[in-house]
Amino acid sequence: MDKDKVLCLIDGEHYFPVTKGAIDKLESDGYDVELLLLIGGTEKVRDGNIDVISELFNKKVLMAEDTSDIPYELIEETIKDNDIKLVMDLSDEPVVNYTKRFKIATIVLSLGATYKGPDFEFNPLEEFDVLENPSYKIIGTGKRIGKTAISAYTARLISEDAKFKPCIVAMGRGGPEIPEIVEGNKIKLTPKYLMEQSDKGLHAASDHWEDALMSRVLTVGCRRCAGGMAGRVFRTNMKSGARMTNALDTNFVAIEGSGSAIPPIKTDKQIVLVGANQPLETITSYFGPYRVKLADLVIITMCDSEICSKSKLNVIIDEIKSINPKAEVIPTIFRPAPVESIEGRNILFATTAPESVQPLMKEYLEENYGCNVVAISSHLSNRPKLKEDIKENIDKVDVMLTELKAAAVDVATKEALEHGLEVVYCDNIPIPISDDYDLDKAIMDVVYDAVDTFNARK
Repeated sequence: MDKDKVLCLIDGEHYFPVTKGAIDKLESDGYDVELLLLIGGTEKVRDGNIDVISELFNKKVLMAEDTSDIPYELIEETIKDNDIKLVMDLSDEPVVNYTKRFKIATIVLSLGATYKGPDFEFNPLEEFDVLENPSYKIIGTGKRIGKTAISAYTARLISEDAKFKPCIVAMGRGGPEIPEIVEGNKIKLTPKYLMEQSDKGLHAASDHWEDALMSRVLTVGCRRCAGGMAGRVFRTNMKSGARMTNALDTNFVAIEGSGSAIPPIKTDKQIVLVGANQPLETITSYFGPYRVKLADLVIITMCDSEICSKSKLNVIIDEIKSINPKAEVIPTIFRPAPVESIEGRNILFATTAPESVQPLMKEYLEENYGCNVVAISSHLSNRPKLKEDIKENIDKVDVMLTELKAAAVDVATKEALEHGLEVVYCDNIPIPISDDYDLDKAIMDVVYDAVDTFNARK
């Protein structure tokens, strides 16, 4: 077997002969232990002279000048300078704890190496270089934070530039077995049409259908199963779906993630979405920083004060800038945008937005679209409760306004059509929280940078 080039992390809390025995075992198992890095601990270090320690192990041993905390920068430098492919952690508490290990893992994975310990192994993202057009991917730090809405919005924005013909490739947990092309630029996705697809057994509210309806561009739908802690999926057909774009009438490709799962496709740039509704630790701890580090642009969604306090939002922005100082950060709110006129109509609005923002949604729809919002259901992702909300209000309205996700087709559309209601689908538009931010410019900067990066590497 080919030997892995290994960096071992060790500590001074172990008796060095014990650690040496473990390293000897690794080498007998076929690993090439290139370097040792002492990351802390002095209890069993009789002589702190690094040359003496190196002689004991018969290996080059590195140690930071300051041993009061984990030498994260030295770990990063060592991996880069020595082309390390595997970092084996032979340290233990009290030198490391769960939080510190996730910080180490973030560094290791970001550099394309594997981080391994006695009972864990984290592998870097596998990326397939199959695209023949400039591209970016949209990554999320969680579910229900607006990836599809942002994806559709960016595609519409890009298509306004005559130089571009964008295409979206989306992977979802309800995506098709064989990647499916939807010509959103040519067909009109009506409620009746989507019901026909649903009756055929298709998930007609899958992300690529929503993308096609809202953005009016070519989309390719893919599927994925499971999502690892660092974003890897267990199985997906996205490689085939992405490759299909090479034969389509497009010259720019947006690769859309699913939940916190990261698409395994190599792209030129990356946009990361952070939900202000998420617990802070999902952004600042675990593998939140790993995802944030990947970003060229970070869009914070759901920044309404009813969802996220101003103080929390300020912390989120500061933490993101600390993790990734190179990325532009733009906080936004979502507001509904019906794709058809609902003026003068009595509306039942089905959404995944939390109940706390229902008054904002009602006010916005009534002021901007001249309708009467009779009721709002925040249960679009909860079929039983959604059915209850529809049953309670079906006789009070004449239009079902619904986002195209979750149960939008097989429950909301189906129930509405059966009761003779008109169905209108609704987009979600990201709006910066103040004029200090220019979202459109930030997105197009990423697009142009992606083109430059693509041309440089091709």
